[in-house]
Parts: sequence; structure tokens; C-alpha cells
Amino acid sequence: MTISDEKNQDQKFIRATEILTGAKPGTKMPEELVGIIKIAVGDDNADFLEAFAEKTSFTMEELKESLKNKGIELTEDEILAKVDFLAKNGVMMDQPTAQGVTIYRTLGIARIFDYIFMRDIDVEDDEIKALAKLQHEWMERRRDRVQNKYDTYESTIDKVRPIDRTIISSYENQNTGEEIEIMVDKPIETPQEMILPSQTVQEIIEKYDDIAVGHCYCRNHAKVLGDPCHQTDIQESCFTFGKSARHTAKHGFSRLISKEEALDIFAKIRDDGLVHKVMHLRANPELREDAICNCCTDCCPQSRGFMLEPTANYTNYLAQINTDLCTGCGTCVEKCHQLIIELNDDDKAERDEESCIGCGVCAYFCPENAISMVKTPLKIVRIMPPHQK
Repeated sequence: MTISDEKNQDQKFIRATEILTGAKPGTKMPEELVGIIKIAVGDDNADFLEAFAEKTSFTMEELKESLKNKGIELTEDEILAKVDFLAKNGVMMDQPTAQGVTIYRTLGIARIFDYIFMRDIDVEDDEIKALAKLQHEWMERRRDRVQNKYDTYESTIDKVRPIDRTIISSYENQNTGEEIEIMVDKPIETPQEMILPSQTVQEIIEKYDDIAVGHCYCRNHAKVLGDPCHQTDIQESCFTFGKSARHTAKHGFSRLISKEEALDIFAKIRDDGLVHKVMHLRANPELREDAICNCCTDCCPQSRGFMLEPTANYTNYLAQINTDLCTGCGTCVEKCHQLIIELNDDDKAERDEESCIGCGVCAYFCPENAISMVKTPLKIVRIMPPHQK
């Protein structure tokens, strides 16, 4: 291959990256992202993505027409083969509507990494190792960008949109077996037109016939990089529901399971202190649940100790510590996902109210059952990563 050929190849993947990120042609693309796209899309499929340059979803007939307009003539079987390859690499989704019409659409670039690393991966696979390295470099670039302009990001944190919703891990204390006290400071008024989101794992599981579980992509990533999770050895902990469950199972990212198995896995997740993060369709808590991530403190980029960028999530709860019952054992300090609990001068636990995401992990593990959960209207909690001065 000549230098000119290599440049043409690179340009092809830069263009594919522009399309998948929605960037304008000519936008400078980070080389890490282009590298990820190069692996996920493959040499034979980059040009195919030109069909999605102006629109992200099509029926088969619309897709044929869009390809034709781009000067690409493919049979339906050839199109389906490309779609299947791209779907198995997290680039596309091919799902039928309620009317039975299959829609072919591209996914956000984050889904490439998420889906590929949801599999039971071979940590010695060269392609997987290359993807893991590129993803790590991309994450570090984002971390450095925030740290270098920390004041700017901090001043605009109110603009960060939530991508998930935290729900309580348990309503029963692990040590005492007693119920965790749920308090309501004042009546919560809910507009009649608002649909209240499900508040427990059990409620969500009961709603869906199709449930799938895959590996945690964050912990898989850490494992490939040679630094496996120190908090849990649970591998399968990433849940998808309904249409998303069918899609992830179809393309090998997950496996379909029963409600009973799902609840059994969640019991283990709870006992390892993982935080339940619910993903809703279009990040709208009034719409259906798509997935639940179960996040640890040392691999998840939304946990404060590992946080890359300012984050925001919805919650309906806030932890409240009864200092009369608190013995200062420090269990809650150790377990807190957001590192916002510390012992004061009196050896009593205190938490930063503004940054509490209401996960209830501290209340579940408190040996004195000294932590209650205060129910609040649905609210947004925004958190900055620690400033590494």
C-alpha cells in the first residue's frame, strides 16, 4: 500500500467517525476515536455508512435508495450482511417496530465500546486489547480536558444533562434485617400528567418479559488493561430490557434470562455494594427503562473516585444520618460511591447533601441501621470530578 493509499484509507475512517458522531465534515476527529471506528467498522463497511450521513434510520427500501443516491449499489442480502457485521460491533441496530417493519439505524459512538465489552471477551485477543487501549487513551484525553479547564466546567455544570437515574439498592438493612426507614419531610406533589418511574429493581423486572444480562463493560475494560475490579468479582451485571434485551441477545452482547435469575443476580450485586443506575429511553425517566448498570467505585467513570467529566443523574432519595445512633465505624465512608461521606471531629458520619445520589448503599451496610432515606421529588444531582491540582 502506498502512502497515498494509506491517506485515503484514513480519510475513509475519519469520514465514518464524522457520520457516527454527527460532526460536520472537516471537523478534527480525535485519533483515538478514529482508531476505534476503524476496528469496529472494518475496511469493507466504511463507505456503507455514507448512507447515514443525513439521516440516522431507514426502512430497507429507504436504505437502498439512500445508498443508491451515494452511488453504492448493493443487493438486499449484501446490505443485511453489512448491517449484521456492524450491529455485532455496536455500530448499528436492526429492530422491528410494533408494526413489524425493521428499522436500520446507527447508534451513538459510545455504544461501540459498551456493546463489544459487554461480551464474555478474550482478554488476550489482539483486537480487544487494541480497542481497550484506544478507549483508555480517549478517556484520559477527556479527563485531562476537564482538569485543564476545571473552572470553566464547574461554572457550566448546571447545563449537564442526566443520562441515568439512581434507585435504592435495598429497603432492608443487611446487618440487622430491619427495614431501612423511609422518611418524607413534606408531601410530594406530582403533576397529574407525570408518569412516576419505578423505584425498585423488583418493579422494573416485573414489567418486562424479555430480560438480558451481559458483562459489565467498564469492569471488562479494566480487566483487559490489567487492573481488574477490586470491589466485586461479579461479571454479568449489565441488564437490558424489552427491545434492548432482544437486540443485545441477538447480537451476542448478552443472554436472555428469567425474572428469577435476574433477581438472584441482583441479590449478589446488592451484597457487593454496587449502585443501580437505570437508563431510560431518550434519558427521560417518564419513558420505559432500557437498561440497568450496576456500578462499582473503581471502574465506573461516573463514580467520583474514577470520574472523567461532570455527571448528572436523577434520583428520588437522599441519605440522612442519625448521629445519635452513629458509632463512627466508617463503614459508610468506605462504601460511598461518590466519596461524599466523612467522619467529623466527633467521629460521626456526615454527608454532602448536594452530592448525594440516593443509592442507599450506605444505609444497607450501616451496622447500626443509623441511616435512613428521605424521599424527595424527582431531582437532578450534578457532581464535579475531584480537582487534581
